[in-house]
Amino acid sequence: MTLSLSKGQRIDLTKTNPGLTKVMIGLGWDTNRYNGGHDFDLDASAFLADASGKVQNDSEFIFYNQLKSPNGAVEHTGDNRTGEGDGDDEQILVDFSLMPAHVDKIGIAVTIHDADARRQNFGQVSNAFVRIVDAQTDKEILRYDLGEDFSIETAVVVCELYKHGTDWKFNAIGSGFSGGLASLCRNYGLQV
Repeated sequence: MTLSLSKGQRIDLTKTNPGLTKVMIGLGWDTNRYNGGHDFDLDASAFLADASGKVQNDSEFIFYNQLKSPNGAVEHTGDNRTGEGDGDDEQILVDFSLMPAHVDKIGIAVTIHDADARRQNFGQVSNAFVRIVDAQTDKEILRYDLGEDFSIETAVVVCELYKHGTDWKFNAIGSGFSGGLASLCRNYGLQV
């Protein structure tokens, strides 16, 4: 049975699922009908951060232009430019067994490409969710529906996977972030 989480909830991933080493993070969304003259292009990203919350080098920022971390611990399966259809719009694969020791958390975010120029924001996005699936059994472990709490933000930090001792946990964040991807990168300590 899939667990449904609310904003702010934290849950253990590996301790309650012994043997779990590979997960698929599925992210989905719909865009509201509006006539703004531009299509929406939402992008998922993963930030592999250390204990201070900073990404140590650019190669540990995974997004549509850099699909894989150096040793393959985190892999983005590819950019979906339209968000058409049901189910996951973009997916990120995580292999905990390959995670470098200095990585303490993985921040998962969704941003709107070219949001300012297109005058788009998360107030125009609905039905956003993230789900965690055991990549080896294809069993869905948890799902977090973000709700409709956003307005002018152009990025959302959806969740974090973080290390607790030798285990990995999930934190349902769902916080809007202004300034889009560039601002989010600076927040994680990357030069933009």
